[in-house]
Amino acid sequence: MSQDRALSGRLEQLLAGLLHHGTLGACAVVAAGLALAFWSTEGMRVATAGIALFILLPVVRVGVMLVFFLRVRDHRYAAIAALVLLILSISFLVGARWGQA
Repeated sequence: MSQDRALSGRLEQLLAGLLHHGTLGACAVVAAGLALAFWSTEGMRVATAGIALFILLPVVRVGVMLVFFLRVRDHRYAAIAALVLLILSISFLVGARWGQA
């Protein structure tokens, strides 16, 4: 029981750090892009890349969870995380295809 609690704590710390640093990084990219937008047209592309980083953070979170569950040999949760990643991937592909039309 205490080992499960320790693993849960490790996962929570890992995910909290990922989301914290990922959010700070995405904010920095958006801010840099908005600052560059005053001097060049490329600034909005940089800001858009920052927004894309915000969108990708939950996907990366699920990927980290998948790797974590595989490493601790929790195959049930690893399968669930893999299924969520599959659903997210399909939705991105469908969205990209419909966005071209």
